[in-house]
Amino acid sequence: MNTEILARRRRGVMQLMGEDCVAIIPSGAESLRNGDVQFNFRPDSNFYYLSHFPEPDAVLVLIPGREQGEYVLFCREKDLDKETWYGYREGLEGAVDRYSADDAYPIDDIDEILPGLLENRTKVYYSMGRHHDFDSRLIQWVNQVKTRARSGVTAPTEFVDLGIILYELRLVKRAEELRIMRRAAKLSIAAHQRAMRVCRPGMKEYQLQAELEYVMHQGGCRAQAYPTIVAGGSRALVLHYTENQATLEDGELLLIDAGAEVDCYAADITRTFPVNGQFSVEQKVVYDIVLAAHQVAVEHTCIGKLWNDAHEAAVRVLVTGMVDLGLLKGEVDGLIESGSYKRFYMHRTGHWLGMDVHDVGDYKVEGAWRPLESGMVSTVEPGLYLLRVAILRSVGTISQFVLKMMYW
Repeated sequence: MNTEILARRRRGVMQLMGEDCVAIIPSGAESLRNGDVQFNFRPDSNFYYLSHFPEPDAVLVLIPGREQGEYVLFCREKDLDKETWYGYREGLEGAVDRYSADDAYPIDDIDEILPGLLENRTKVYYSMGRHHDFDSRLIQWVNQVKTRARSGVTAPTEFVDLGIILYELRLVKRAEELRIMRRAAKLSIAAHQRAMRVCRPGMKEYQLQAELEYVMHQGGCRAQAYPTIVAGGSRALVLHYTENQATLEDGELLLIDAGAEVDCYAADITRTFPVNGQFSVEQKVVYDIVLAAHQVAVEHTCIGKLWNDAHEAAVRVLVTGMVDLGLLKGEVDGLIESGSYKRFYMHRTGHWLGMDVHDVGDYKVEGAWRPLESGMVSTVEPGLYLLRVAILRSVGTISQFVLKMMYW
C-alpha cells in the first residue's frame, strides 16, 4: 500500500489523540504449533493498518509532537544466520527506508528505550487485553517512569483504549481498501464456483476444502480469512463446524462458508446447495424463503438505512415463511416480538467486514442503530437451521455501502 496513505492514517490517529499522548501497538509474536514449528504469522490488524510492517516481534509507537520523529518502530535487527534459516528481515534500515518510520530501534532494547518515550506524556493509547504478555510489560514501564518523579519527570496517568479512535477509522473503508476487498471477494467467488462444479456424493468434506483453498491460493491469497467450513447434512447445524472430515451423502444439502484474505483484508461468503446438484421439493421451498430474505436484506443495505434495517427485514421474511410452512404458529408480529423464531434463526443477518472477518466498529451510536455510510462493508447472511431438511443458510454475500451497489 502507498506509504503516503499509511502516513495519512497515522496523522489522523495522532490528531485525534491530541498532544502529550502516546500510542503503542505491538505486532504480536509467533506462536508454536508443535515442537519447534511455528504457526504462520499474521500481524495484529491495528498494527498492520498503520504500518503494513509484516514481521513479528515489532512495536509501533506514535508520539505526537516529538521533535525527533513522531513514528517509531521497534523491530528485529538484521541477522544473517537467522535469515538463512527463517527468511529475510527488514531490520532497522528497512523499517525506515521501506516503511517510513522516523526512527527504528532494536526490539531487544525496548526495555531501555520505551520508558523514555513515555516521559511527560499524560495518556497512553493502548488496547489492553489483546496482547497479555505485553500488557504487564507496559505497566512496568509506566511504573518505571513514576520512579523518576523527583527529577521532574511525569508519568502517564491514564490508559485509553486505542479502539476509541482506530475502530471508527477502520470502519469506513477508503478506495484502496475496497480494491483489496473486491479482489478477496472475487477469489472467494471463484473458489465457491469451483466447489459447486466438482461436488458429488461420496466426496469427503476436506476434499472440497482443498478445492476451495487451491483456487484462492492459486489466485494470490496467502491465507484464509477464517477456518473453512464445509458442512454436509446435519453437521451444518454447528455454526462454526471446521472438522470437515465426513462423507457427503446423496440427497444432503451442503453448506460452505469460506473466504480469502488478501493483504490482511477478509472476504466472507456462505452458500448452501445440494450435494447431488438437485434440490428436493422440501429443500427448494425452504431455500427460496432464505433467498427472499437475503434479497430483501440487500435492498436494506444501503446509504441512509440503519444498521438493523436489513436484519429486521430479513427476519420478517423468514418468520412469514415459517408460518406458511407451519414451523411457527401465530401472528408474524407477535412471533418476531417474542423471539420464538430464534430456535431456527439464532444469529444476526450480518456483521462488519474488513481486516477482521468480524470487523471493528460500533453497531449503535449513543444507543441508536447506526446509519449506514459510504465505505462501510457488511455481510448479508440470513438463514434457517432445520434438522429435518438438513440446513439452509443464506446465499450470504458481501454488500458494500456505496452510492451504487456493487455485485460480483
